[in-house]
Amino acid sequence: QIHIDKAIEEFEFLLVEFYAPWCGHCKALVPEYEKAADTLAEENSNIKLAKVDATKETKCASKYEVRGYPTIKFFRSGKPVEYSAGRTATDFVNWLKKKTGPAATTLQNKEDTAAMIEKDEVVVVGFFKDANSDGAKVFTEVAAGIDDIPFGIASDTDIFKEHEMDSDGVMLFKKFDEGKNKFEGELTAENLKTFISGNQMPSIIEFTQESAQKIFGGDVKTHLLLFTDNVDKESENMKSYKEAATDFKGKVLFIYINTGDEDNARILEFFGLKKEETPAVRLIKLEEDMTKFKPETNDLTADALKSFVNGVLDGTIKAHLMTEDVPADWDAKPVKVLVGKNFVEVAKNKDQDVLVEFYAPWCGHCKQLAPIWDQLGEKYEGNDKVVIAKMDSTANEVEDVKVQSFPTIKCFPKNSEEVIDYNGERTLDGFKKFLDAGCSKELAGASQEEDDYDEEEGEEEEEEEEEEGGDTHDEL
Repeated sequence: QIHIDKAIEEFEFLLVEFYAPWCGHCKALVPEYEKAADTLAEENSNIKLAKVDATKETKCASKYEVRGYPTIKFFRSGKPVEYSAGRTATDFVNWLKKKTGPAATTLQNKEDTAAMIEKDEVVVVGFFKDANSDGAKVFTEVAAGIDDIPFGIASDTDIFKEHEMDSDGVMLFKKFDEGKNKFEGELTAENLKTFISGNQMPSIIEFTQESAQKIFGGDVKTHLLLFTDNVDKESENMKSYKEAATDFKGKVLFIYINTGDEDNARILEFFGLKKEETPAVRLIKLEEDMTKFKPETNDLTADALKSFVNGVLDGTIKAHLMTEDVPADWDAKPVKVLVGKNFVEVAKNKDQDVLVEFYAPWCGHCKQLAPIWDQLGEKYEGNDKVVIAKMDSTANEVEDVKVQSFPTIKCFPKNSEEVIDYNGERTLDGFKKFLDAGCSKELAGASQEEDDYDEEEGEEEEEEEEEEGGDTHDEL
């Protein structure tokens, strides 16, 4: 053991995991992180792996902007960059080798090539008679920009014959689905990236902690999700799901989520699903503020799935918005209860400033805010110019209001179409000053980052902040 500052100074290439002893995701990472370290050590690599208890080395954690656990950073000659690949041993090793070595490994013979193809789940090989040709340069350029897949480049005639390559080209080898895919068409960087993106993952992929980075970090931002407790690949639903997926390579990721795993309960809730309503599918577009879509039927045949996805892609199927029925006593208390069905009527009332807390029942920070929010409601009870309200955003959605972290607080000012995000102090005095100044932008505070439907970082940050007594959003 040596101090982290000394290690960063001493080693040219150093991967550092900043962890907390109580962090569940950090504990789950241990075997994969250690396996990656062992693999590199066996290869006599000069890349080193380290870990730091950020709850003890607080100055160091602050220096490197550690805000959640685990945070993983790569130091090259003391300069840090964010680690951006998956969390398996193979992901770590491949990413580190790409960052410290050539973009594509030169393959000398058939044995080299076979060994490389056998070693990893996905490998991309460029076959170029002239390693300095224009095509080879495009291949190397693309290889340099993809961190989590190993690339090899071959010029030897015997390697061409072994893999039935009559001319220059690119082949993606994989240990699933078809086993390999040959690149077709004009060899441009954009075309090659699209080809790799569309073929580098299984046609259907399970949502897990290990796969989350690849799912969210990939170029495909439209995701179809199958919620099921039967993940047997030979089940009728899974076979239909895989059959449908083949039509949408590179356009839509087909993901399945095991509802038997309690860790996935929050994702079910995010899509307004109960276990008893599964198996079921939902589609989400991450590039469009996480717009969700729901099929009209529960038909999970391949044809029905294809029809649903095509309908979303061509715009004939509209976004699905969850809503509860309006409670009979929605306006009985100082804090008014909003749902999808009465939101516009109340929040868009042009005669009042309406301050809404969008919350989740499981959100720890929402629970902390609840007594303050109730006091705020009491302060403005009877004031016909101000309304204090709340909406359960796990059960209700509004078309032009996107909520991705909790609590989210927004003001809908009177006589205005503008919506003001409140990110100031969550105190009675802070809210009161903001409202008394007419939902003043100057008192609204700076905007905060939000996250996607992967809940893990939010949970980690919540635990971290509670440990330190701080304050943050609960993220989905």
